[in-house]
Amino acid sequence: MFTGIVEELGTVTAVEDQGDAIRLTIASDVTLSDAGLGDSIAVNGCCLTVAERTDSTWTADVMAETLAKTSIGRLEVGDRVNLERAVTAEKRLGGHVVQGHVDAVGEVVARTPSEHWEVVEIKMPDELGRYLVDKGSITVDGTSLTVVEAGDHTFTVSLIPETLARTTLGFRAVGDQVNLEVDVIAKHVEKLVRAYTGASNKEN
Repeated sequence: MFTGIVEELGTVTAVEDQGDAIRLTIASDVTLSDAGLGDSIAVNGCCLTVAERTDSTWTADVMAETLAKTSIGRLEVGDRVNLERAVTAEKRLGGHVVQGHVDAVGEVVARTPSEHWEVVEIKMPDELGRYLVDKGSITVDGTSLTVVEAGDHTFTVSLIPETLARTTLGFRAVGDQVNLEVDVIAKHVEKLVRAYTGASNKEN
């Protein structure tokens, strides 16, 4: 589990094509400091497992399902990526509950800069719209953000200078793709409500 508070920007140093999978190697500092084999690190919001490590890099195997459902397969050598280690029991939950299980890939459709922040509009698959509400939580490329305005097909977020400086969202351009994970609590509530209303309908 993660919190959506990006710890650092890593750099992709190698992408090894294995046909139906890739081996992704990333250079990092903070997230590598205590990483062991088998540990989980979120890369642009996608939970990956440390398979190998050196003093300055770590490598993960990325399977076909992950390549199909996320933007990880589009990474190239030199790309910067958001990194976060799995949360520990003593860590503050500064963002919200993030699983590292990407729901879909969205697209940046507009950026509106202001003096002290920037509003970014992101297009999402229609099936995600029902999980978003104004002032609710959304994870974009592994970054926990508050939804400013939730539409049927797009939503907006407001990025403060800290987020612009410390995450990939500071340089994502219009047309770029981003990983999206909606609030898992909303999905659980939906399932419970559906089960309850289904049972009620059968009784009636």
